[in-house]
Amino acid sequence: MLENISKNIESITKIVVSEERKEILNPLIDYIQNKVNTNEEIRLNFICTHNSRRSHLTQIWAQTMAFHFGIKNVFCYSGGTEATAMFPKVAETLTNQGFEIQKISDSENPVYAIKFDENQHPIIGFSKSYFDDFNPKSNFGAIMTCNNADEGCPMVFGSEARFPIKYDDPKAFDGTEVMNEKYAERSLQIASELYFVFSQIK
Repeated sequence: MLENISKNIESITKIVVSEERKEILNPLIDYIQNKVNTNEEIRLNFICTHNSRRSHLTQIWAQTMAFHFGIKNVFCYSGGTEATAMFPKVAETLTNQGFEIQKISDSENPVYAIKFDENQHPIIGFSKSYFDDFNPKSNFGAIMTCNNADEGCPMVFGSEARFPIKYDDPKAFDGTEVMNEKYAERSLQIASELYFVFSQIK
């Protein structure tokens, strides 16, 4: 694990996850645990409307926490009900929190390589629909990270289960004086909850 991410994870352990949020997270914990118990691959697709902010943050932190806790065969993806672009502030926020991020394609929808460990394959981040060919077609859990995606996709084709685990959109603070603070805050909230999820896997 990259040193600055390890330091951030130490601080994340001090963030309290409320009992209400634990109730929301428990079905996902059960899904992952069942996969571990049966030695199956664990595919998680984090879905939001535009695949630009929350779905990327959840995908990246989930993959990182799975590695941190030594949970094998976890493959995390993200997608939207439509494709736009990964918002640049997401990459900036994650860089500030210890990730090494390289832009490997410069276009309206850039592709990023996101590393959490020197020797692990980077997470590939770009905006795409949840049913894009880059993502799994079957045998995955769909995590709905926003209200619009949860309501707009009553059925996620190919998913074995869906989990509404919603986060407030940091986009609400774009262009304000507290933008950096709010993006960091949302990222750390997501990290703390996914730390809790993977810490429960036996």
